[in-house]
Amino acid sequence: MNKKAQISYNDIGISRRLDLPCVRHLLCVGLFSAILTLIGDMLLGWGVEDETLTGLPRMLSAYINTSDEGIVAAALLGLFGITAEGMCYFGIYRLMAERAPAYAHRYRAGIIGYVVFGGCGFHVPVCAMVFLAKHGVASELVWKYAAYFILPAFVLFWIFFAVLEITQIRAFAKGLTPYPRWCWVFSLPVGMAAAMLLTAFGNLPWVNAISCAWISVGNVWMFGGLLAMIGEVQPRQKAGC
Repeated sequence: MNKKAQISYNDIGISRRLDLPCVRHLLCVGLFSAILTLIGDMLLGWGVEDETLTGLPRMLSAYINTSDEGIVAAALLGLFGITAEGMCYFGIYRLMAERAPAYAHRYRAGIIGYVVFGGCGFHVPVCAMVFLAKHGVASELVWKYAAYFILPAFVLFWIFFAVLEITQIRAFAKGLTPYPRWCWVFSLPVGMAAAMLLTAFGNLPWVNAISCAWISVGNVWMFGGLLAMIGEVQPRQKAGC
């Protein structure tokens, strides 16, 4: 590989030059994927919590009334939706790659963790735990399953999630992307926080469904907001994805 090619391309073969049509395409696919995941999460979470319980048992009490078909649908929608969301984060990666390759490198690490631990490592096993609890598996065994097989991936997911979001927010806030600096608000934590504010309405099915889908709400907010503001991005590129 000659020196010019080394400068133009990073080590995963994506050009560092802004390719706006490709970014737009990835944001559109990401928004669609986030909506799929949102539907799955709300299917799982639509229910009323048993207020005599606390902690994880209380949360699960809202989920176990979901039909078997609903649990499977939630698992599959999340499996495909979360994976597609993660791959579409490369649209945001492209926004950093030209002006801040070091940030883009860290953001890529966050993407990998999100894809690896989000769907298969965390979401689907949680749906499996709900299925087991629904069908009368002893609570002690369900909690052991959660501790042995879900908790490790859960911890790793949130570590990579923190890398992903801290990097994105800092890059946008510092003006290291072609978006206006204030567009850092189109990030997952802002959308997730807005979703959790709705818990103030109490123990209602739609509130619990949105609470279950808080990460999906964050993704819809992020992809939708960045897509809506893409007209503010300069310069415009004519290259295709």
